[in-house]
Amino acid sequence: MNLKDAAANLNQAHPEDILHSLYTPWGEMMMRSGSYDDILPEYPRPQMKRTDYHMLNGLWEYAFVPADGSSSSEDSAYFTAQGSIRVPFSPEALLSGVHRRLEPTEYLWYHRELSFSTEELSQKEETMRCILHFDAVDQEATVFLGTKKLGTHSGGYLPFSLDITEYVNADPVSLYVKVRDLTDTGYATRGKQTLNRGGMFYTAQSGIWQSVWYEWVPKNYVINYKITPEYNKASVTFVLCSPKPFNHLEFRISAPSCDGTLAQENTGSLTQMRVRKISEQQDSFGLTHTTVVLSFPASVTYSATDPADAPEPVNFKSWSPEHPWLYPFTLNADEDTVDGYFAMRCFSVEKDSKGILRFCLNHKPYFLHGILDQGYWSDGLMTAPCDEAFVYDISLAKGLGFNMLRKHIKLESLRWYYHCDRLGMIVWQDMVSGGSTYHMPWVCYMPTLFPHMSAHTKDNHYELFSRGSEEGRKSWEQECLDTIDHLYNVPSIAVWVPFNEGWGQFDAARIAKMVAKKDPTRPIDHASGWFDQKGGDFRSIHNYFRPLQVKLDEKRAFVISEYGGYACHIDGHSSVDRVYGYQKYDTPEEMAAALKQLFSRQLFPLISKGLSGAVYTQLSDVEEEVNGLVTYDRRIVKLPVGHPFAAPSSFAAPYSHGNKPE
Repeated sequence: MNLKDAAANLNQAHPEDILHSLYTPWGEMMMRSGSYDDILPEYPRPQMKRTDYHMLNGLWEYAFVPADGSSSSEDSAYFTAQGSIRVPFSPEALLSGVHRRLEPTEYLWYHRELSFSTEELSQKEETMRCILHFDAVDQEATVFLGTKKLGTHSGGYLPFSLDITEYVNADPVSLYVKVRDLTDTGYATRGKQTLNRGGMFYTAQSGIWQSVWYEWVPKNYVINYKITPEYNKASVTFVLCSPKPFNHLEFRISAPSCDGTLAQENTGSLTQMRVRKISEQQDSFGLTHTTVVLSFPASVTYSATDPADAPEPVNFKSWSPEHPWLYPFTLNADEDTVDGYFAMRCFSVEKDSKGILRFCLNHKPYFLHGILDQGYWSDGLMTAPCDEAFVYDISLAKGLGFNMLRKHIKLESLRWYYHCDRLGMIVWQDMVSGGSTYHMPWVCYMPTLFPHMSAHTKDNHYELFSRGSEEGRKSWEQECLDTIDHLYNVPSIAVWVPFNEGWGQFDAARIAKMVAKKDPTRPIDHASGWFDQKGGDFRSIHNYFRPLQVKLDEKRAFVISEYGGYACHIDGHSSVDRVYGYQKYDTPEEMAAALKQLFSRQLFPLISKGLSGAVYTQLSDVEEEVNGLVTYDRRIVKLPVGHPFAAPSSFAAPYSHGNKPE
C-alpha cells in the first residue's frame, strides 16, 4: 500500500475557495446566444412520450427570503422578485445567472406566469386534463398557483406531478415554487453535495435542476407503465396504470433499430407480436393496473447449463452495448396515445464452465469495463447545459473502450438514460446517499488503511454510519423504492447499488433483499466499497492504493467497483487551482502511460482469474478532483488520440471464461 498517496488524499473541506468561472462549449454558446427560449427544449421523458406538451424551462423570477415562519416568507402573495433565473439551472450554477447559494435557513421562491392558448382552453372543455411536471427540485418543494397551495414534495432527485386543470382559464395564472434545502445539515438525500465543499465532495446546489413542463392527457390516461422483458420466454410484460379500466388497447411494435435512432413513424415495417390481456386489478387508491403480455412468435426457452453455450434467440434482437437493439412502440389506450420503446435483454449472475460466478448479459459472461460518472458540469453543476452534453459524455466513454457507466450517487435526467439505451452503454445505478454529517475517519480513512476490519463491521451501528434518525432511514428506504419505480423501464440499467462506502449505510443485507423483491430482474451491489454485509450479488471492493487482485466469493461475483483515480491538472480548465486525486501526474502523456500500465499489467489479467467488472475513477474532473479522463469543462480529453487504452475492443465484447484476451 502507498501510504504517502493515501495520506495525501485525506478529504479536506475548502469552503473558502472561490471557484473560477468555467464554461463548457455548450454553456458558452448559450450565453453568447442570449436566448432563453430553447433551454433543454427536448421532451423530458422519452420512455413514455406524448405529443401535446409545453416546456416551462427558461427565465423565471426568484427571491431568497428567511425561513422564519412569517407570512412574507410562507405566502406566495408576498412574493417580490429579486431578479431572473434560468430554469432549470440551480442558483449556485453559472448558467442560472444568479451565482448565489441557498442557505439552510432560507427559502428560495420561484415565479412565472402561465398563459394558455385558445386551443388549450378548448381541450379543457373537451374534458382533457393538464398535468404539471417537475422532474427534480432539491430538496423540498411547495407549489402554488396564485395563492392556492397545490402540493408539497420532498426528495431532491425524483420527479413529481400535479393536476392543474381547474386553474386553466383565459387569464394568465401565477405559478410559484417555494424551495427549502438543508443539504448536509439534515438527513435527506444529497449525494456529493456539501456546504463545505472540497476534495471528493462538491458545491451544494438547490432548487429546480431538471425540466419543468406540462402536458395534456385524456380524462382516462396512462399514468405510467412498467415494462418487463421476459428474455427466456421471448415476451414482454406491460403493467399499465390508469384512473379507470380501458375499453380498447392497441400496441404497434415497430421494427427494431440499433443505429441510435427510434422510428415509431416507420409504420410500414412492424414487428408481429401476439398481444394477450392477462389481468385487471384495482389498488387501494382506486387506480387500475392492467397486465398485458406481448409475445414474439416461436418462443425460445433458455436451458443451457453453461452460460457461454446459450444460443442467440432467432425470433428477436437482443440488446447489448455492441448491438443496442431497441423496439419502438406506440400504445393506443382509448383516447390516449403514447410512444415508448423496450429492449430484449437479461442481466444475471451465473457460473461459468469453471464454476466461477460471473456477471452475465443475455446469459453469457460479460466483462464490465466501467468508469465512474459523477454527472457534474462546470457551468450547470448537476444539470447538463444541453442534451448534446449527455451524448458527448456517453460517446466519449464508449469511444475510450468502456461499456459501462456507474452513475455515482446521483439520478440523471431520463434523457441521459435514453441516450445510454440507444447508444449502447450499460448503467450501474447508485442510490443517492443521505444521512447526517459523515464521520470520515470511520467511513473513509479506517477502511482505506484496514479493509479487513471494515469488511467485518456490522452496519447496524446507526450513529457511526450517520443514520441515527429512524425517520431518516424510513425516508431513504421509500426513496430507494421510488427510484426503482422511476427508472425500472430503462433497458440499460443492469445493477442497483444501494450504498457506497458507508455513506449513510444501514442494514445493507436487508436492503438488498428489499430491492431484490422490488425488482428481481437486476443484480444488486449492496455495499460498494468497504462495509460488506455479505448480501447482494457482488463482492464489491474499492482499491486505490494497493495492487489490484481478485478475491473470489462462493456466492457472489467479484467486482472492483472503484480503482484508479489518476489525477492530472490542466491549467485553465479547472474551477479550482488545488489538486485532489489518488496519484498525480504533470502531463496527460504521463497519465496515459501510467493508465496503459494499470490496465495491461494489473486489470486485464484478472479477468481470467474471476474478475467480473471494474469501475475506473473517473470520467470527468469535478472541481479540484481532477482524476477525470476529460476536463471539467469538457474541452480537453487527457488521453492522446490513438492511445492503446482508447479502444480495448477485446474486452468490450462478451467473453467465455478461459479465452484469454489478446
